[in-house]
Amino acid sequence: MKTTFVSKENNIAKFTMEFTAEEFEAAVVKAYQASKGQFMIDGFRKGKAPRSIIEKHYGEGVFFEDAINTLFSESYPAAISELELEVIDSPAADFSEIGKGKPLTITISVPVYPVVEVKDYFGVEVEQVEETVSEEDVNREIEALQKRNSRMVVAERAVEEGDTVVLDYAGFVGEDQFEGGTAERQELKIGSGMFIPGFEEQLVGVNAGEEKDVVVTFPEEYHAPDLAGKEAVFKCKVHEVKFEELPELDDEFAKDVSEYDTLEELKAASAERLQKYIDAQSISRAKDAIIEKVFEANPVEAPAAMIEDEIDNMIQELDQQLRYQGLSIDQYMQFMQKEAAAFRDELRPDAEKKVATRLVLMSIVEAEGIEVTEEDLEEELKNMATTYNMSVEEVKNAIGAEGMKFFKKDIQLKKVIDLMYEKAVVTKVAPKEEE
Repeated sequence: MKTTFVSKENNIAKFTMEFTAEEFEAAVVKAYQASKGQFMIDGFRKGKAPRSIIEKHYGEGVFFEDAINTLFSESYPAAISELELEVIDSPAADFSEIGKGKPLTITISVPVYPVVEVKDYFGVEVEQVEETVSEEDVNREIEALQKRNSRMVVAERAVEEGDTVVLDYAGFVGEDQFEGGTAERQELKIGSGMFIPGFEEQLVGVNAGEEKDVVVTFPEEYHAPDLAGKEAVFKCKVHEVKFEELPELDDEFAKDVSEYDTLEELKAASAERLQKYIDAQSISRAKDAIIEKVFEANPVEAPAAMIEDEIDNMIQELDQQLRYQGLSIDQYMQFMQKEAAAFRDELRPDAEKKVATRLVLMSIVEAEGIEVTEEDLEEELKNMATTYNMSVEEVKNAIGAEGMKFFKKDIQLKKVIDLMYEKAVVTKVAPKEEE
């Protein structure tokens, strides 16, 4: 097959795929072999009639359509890859004169990724909030680390607020024990608010081994209608009382939980890490503001096919998230009482904006001639490998050859956004005081 680019106008690319007479004949033979079993010819067992006999009965072109479909399906992906076209919709095809012993030319017209004229994308004026890590921020970080390294200790005393108790309970309304109100050796943190209002507070002061009748009233809006608004008694027995013991915040703690020898070194490292995170977030918000301003200055009508593809991607991402929670997209739709068409309509505005924004940014990539170097690619692959605790080769295999094209597009987007930020007029401002 020979592929020839013809033109690209109004975001429609035109090219030809030329097949020799021999290539077309091979495709016809392939079509005959695949479908000969469908023909019943007098004097021949089913599937045993020669090609010439079938063609005599049904016409010379009986296998042409299947042959053309085979050639197209096998050659079209290779052609758009060879011509480096990013198509966004199905192609239209015209054919040369078709006949036995003749070559075949297929002329393709296909919508491709639009490039629009974008203005005012450099020198955008934005404010960037500059925040400084406070001592309170560092202390919260250290306290969180302290809490993650705590241990539960059995208390030789009565229950106090914040303790965790291990208890049995059985719930009664009047003399009747109700379904779902019974448990054995259930853990409950006092003050967590996990149980019915008033339940946890009544366990304060109870010792391990003691029993306690806890009297509560179910809320009027309780999910079980037969219990809503009713008074209930939970017969409880406390087996164990535990409390959280925090490690001392000292140099030994720093050595145990980090690579640092002193608590002050740990705090200093935490402050530095927090500051880097805050700075990165501040820059990211400024970049988002730049993108938003450029988008507003360059209204773009996104192609319908691209919007529908983006909606498909958004639904697929939601489906993956739901599966991690043991749900399917169908269950979610049923639970939310949504019809598929109506749900797509809800997603459409966000999808349209995402597509249009990407069109604007990729058009700037085109205008500025931004390319992905081998160094760019290796750096991003290394970053991804670090993030997912994989080797670079494992990341490459996971992305795959087809996915690598999109990966490079994402790198181009990152580079153009960085360039827009570098050329923006950025005013550093202090954060607004919270009321």
